[in-house]
Amino acid sequence: MNPSSIEMLQTAATAADKMGGENLVALDVSEPMPLADIFFIVTGRSERNVVAISDEIERELLETGHKLLRREGKTGGRWVLCDFGDLVVHVFHAEDREYYALERLWKDCPTVPFELPTRPQASSDFAG
Repeated sequence: MNPSSIEMLQTAATAADKMGGENLVALDVSEPMPLADIFFIVTGRSERNVVAISDEIERELLETGHKLLRREGKTGGRWVLCDFGDLVVHVFHAEDREYYALERLWKDCPTVPFELPTRPQASSDFAG
């Protein structure tokens, strides 16, 4: 797998997390699909959130010099696909992610690890 793909994945994961993306999964699809290395799948909580997540991923990747080859689905906000060549990003509304089940479709593909920024834990102490 191309090191640039891992760098793009890390950028996309950080951007998705920043916008509240949930259930982030990266799959190594380089074996069955020679046109891409990684499918990155993210869930948004609403149509607006799906669009915001995809916009932030696109902005961050463009800022780091990666070109968007094509985008589909942005107007509906249910499933936005952003193709960056080696990295293909799928941002789903929860119901659509469950329906299309890309993880099941590509179940033989290994996951690709990435790191998310750590956040300070909220204090559970309650002064009363």
